[in-house]
Amino acid sequence: MSEEARAREDICRIAKSMFDRGLTAGSSGNISVRLSDGSFLMTPTGCSMGFLEPARLCRLDAGMRYLDGDKPTKEAPLHAAFYDTRAQTGAVVHLHSTHSVAVSMLPDLDPDNVLPPLTPYTIMRLGKVKLLPFFLPGDAAMGDAVRGLAGRRSAVLLANHGPVVAGKDLDAVAFAIEELEEAAKLTLLTQGLHVNRLSEQAVQDIVTQFDVDW
Repeated sequence: MSEEARAREDICRIAKSMFDRGLTAGSSGNISVRLSDGSFLMTPTGCSMGFLEPARLCRLDAGMRYLDGDKPTKEAPLHAAFYDTRAQTGAVVHLHSTHSVAVSMLPDLDPDNVLPPLTPYTIMRLGKVKLLPFFLPGDAAMGDAVRGLAGRRSAVLLANHGPVVAGKDLDAVAFAIEELEEAAKLTLLTQGLHVNRLSEQAVQDIVTQFDVDW
């Protein structure tokens, strides 16, 4: 199987898994993958992630110009911003997952690190998660906001919208964005409780031991 054929199958497989487990609903959410020749595969606009067809995925050239397949998600500029600012990025996933969206609407969040340090895996797989302001869906300004981070974050949370995560490959990104959703769930479950968060020393030890971009 060619690299592109496998990537098409992987996108549809992971998208369906996320849909089936309630991480995305309706026609929300989108995925992109960068191939070794610099071109991209991207989920189409207005399609459910639970019912994607490999042959209908959008294909774009290295400059994110449309080549063939169904038309790409309107969030393409958001994906492009991660690829442009993080050279190591091989895949990007954006979801409207419930707990992450709920956390994005809480008052008094630290916009530079929106998730409290509750588990080591949140830190290991995501680093600091930046809260970005609300933008209209499809607004190219979302991409501008990501570019403004100059590649310093692999994960962001769009206010009242949902998480976006970039990583070296699709499996890594899928694991990371699911970790983000679990961390958001824990954050909501422990609201108002006196929980034992990870200490600053524990956080620093995790960052050092696992070479986290912090």
